[in-house]
Amino acid sequence: MKHAHARRADFDFRWPEPPLNVVLVSPEIPPNTGNIARLCAATGTRLHLVEPLGFQITNAQLRRAGLDYWDDVNVRVHASWPAFLAAAQPDRLFLYSTGSARRYDRVAYRPGDTLVFGCETKGLPDELLAAHAESVCGIPIQTRHVRSLNLSSAVAVVVYEALRQLNAP
Repeated sequence: MKHAHARRADFDFRWPEPPLNVVLVSPEIPPNTGNIARLCAATGTRLHLVEPLGFQITNAQLRRAGLDYWDDVNVRVHASWPAFLAAAQPDRLFLYSTGSARRYDRVAYRPGDTLVFGCETKGLPDELLAAHAESVCGIPIQTRHVRSLNLSSAVAVVVYEALRQLNAP
């Protein structure tokens, strides 16, 4: 059940048209995907899930993390990476990996861009990164402390950077 929000601010904000796309390749952890779905509902971003998934969409943890926002998420499930490419026909892809030397905030994002993230334990497949080497980006982290950010945190960082750029005066 959706609740009314008494503390709601309506910002002067231009949502991109066409909207951004977030692609999760073989996500494994239901709460991460649920959090990302909630982010997509909050930002009007399309969500693409590329199988195999480590859970079922009906998984209670997934729905709990997305709360009551699932009806507001534009989500599509694709049987494979080639199936995603054929269905979505993205103009521009950006892939995110801890091994990239190109920073995520050095990209000049455009409406309709497609932001691709890998699974929690392995990231994106090497062959996919190699096929799109010019489009691989990373988020700076102190790797002496951690291997990577949580997937839902990484997606939020990149989506809001793209939105920030698209709303710059």
